[in-house]
Amino acid sequence: MRRRAATICCLTIGALACASSAWAEADVSALPSLAINIGGSSLSSDGSVSATLKLLILLTILSFVPAMILTMTCFTRIAVVLGMTRTALGTQSMPPNMVITGLALFLTMAIMNPIFGQMYDQGIKPFLDGQMEEKEAMTKMFSPLKTFLVRHAREKDLALFLDITKSEAPADVADVPLQVAVPAFVLSELNLAFQIGFLIALPFLVLDMVVSSVLTSMSMITLPPVVISLPLKLMLFVLVDGWHLIIGSLVATYHV
Repeated sequence: MRRRAATICCLTIGALACASSAWAEADVSALPSLAINIGGSSLSSDGSVSATLKLLILLTILSFVPAMILTMTCFTRIAVVLGMTRTALGTQSMPPNMVITGLALFLTMAIMNPIFGQMYDQGIKPFLDGQMEEKEAMTKMFSPLKTFLVRHAREKDLALFLDITKSEAPADVADVPLQVAVPAFVLSELNLAFQIGFLIALPFLVLDMVVSSVLTSMSMITLPPVVISLPLKLMLFVLVDGWHLIIGSLVATYHV
């Protein structure tokens, strides 16, 4: 049995060796070539510098997409307001974080879609078609986004980061550097999001105080007020169609 097993192993190893040598001697030209078609521009693996450079820039931009969504779009305001609404309702983890993040992401895509379309038409597409140099394409691509950031940033926040970065006050929106426009926009978004969150939480706070006062006057101190106030807050929120009002108001703040 041992001799038979050893013989079978030797035959298997020999067959694998023959297959490996046959594969090594095969014609390499028979293998399929790599070709990527983006925006009507073919990026092939023919060793050209332009195709490699285009692919490298494309991958670099894609790696910055999560950071751009968090700091250069309306995602921050929407996510903060929805999270504060859940906290004001007192429903703890309902709706879950994934639902809030997903809703905020799709609303961001809907609101920012015109801006992204302008960025593609003005910068990315001409660059991929070979009609524009890299530096000019980057400037044209970020111009609509920079206009959006500056338009929704407060002047005091822009002045603050101009002072932090030791930059001169620009005469035109296009001259505002991104290292000033982005943090000023995020700070303005957080400030406005907390203002909206306060206005949403105020009626629920009043309801909690009323319920607590009623229970205290009835000498029901051992009964937690949240047991009574939570169903009342949910009923009030459903009756006024709260989610519809909040989403509609958030979208209206961007003048879409």
